[in-house]
Amino acid sequence: MHLTLPTQCSLCRLNIPNLTQTCWCQICYQRLVERCQCARCGLTTQTPMAHCGTCLSNPPLWHQLYCLSEYRPPLSVYLHKLKHGKQFWHASSLAQLLATRIDHRPDTITYVPLHWRRQLVRGFNQSELLARQLSSLLDVPLERKLFTRVKPTSKQQRLSKTQRKRNVQQAFRLNHPPKGKHIAIVDDVVTTGETVNQLVKLLIKQNVRQVDVYCICRTSDQTD
Repeated sequence: MHLTLPTQCSLCRLNIPNLTQTCWCQICYQRLVERCQCARCGLTTQTPMAHCGTCLSNPPLWHQLYCLSEYRPPLSVYLHKLKHGKQFWHASSLAQLLATRIDHRPDTITYVPLHWRRQLVRGFNQSELLARQLSSLLDVPLERKLFTRVKPTSKQQRLSKTQRKRNVQQAFRLNHPPKGKHIAIVDDVVTTGETVNQLVKLLIKQNVRQVDVYCICRTSDQTD
């Protein structure tokens, strides 16, 4: 199937060259990828840093988190169109943006799974779509079905931090040992990180040395 590339930038509506591989002009593209953050937890900081104060005192289970922005427009709009509008082509452009931030390639890329009932209703897993694109862009193997969500959990965005943690406990199963000792887990949005933490725990039990998280948006931690 022939893919028609956009002729106008999705943000500023200026004409863009036919050779572009994204829906943004070069100026808007650069603005989308320019962000200061803590490399460990992924939260926004005033300057780039390896560990923020919170991570020094209470680090997350993963080793590094790569993301593009907090959950706000315009990237939150593209995620909404991908996830709820079934505009699958946004997965390619968003993955290209994220790939520019990743400076250490993992051995394997995987993704946060949906429960089979939710995936049946939605018809796809947006995190898997992003993972496929990143696997191709980074030339890293994609490990499908590494995890299974065995418990149909409530939607995390409606819950407090404590409720989120309780909601995803015992929700996942590792189907087989991962291929490699450096694994990257893809999710579309990370908020408190409780969902990803459950997957990281399963990998640590398999003696995985490093687990990174790839996401488009990283929201500020919610409290109770």
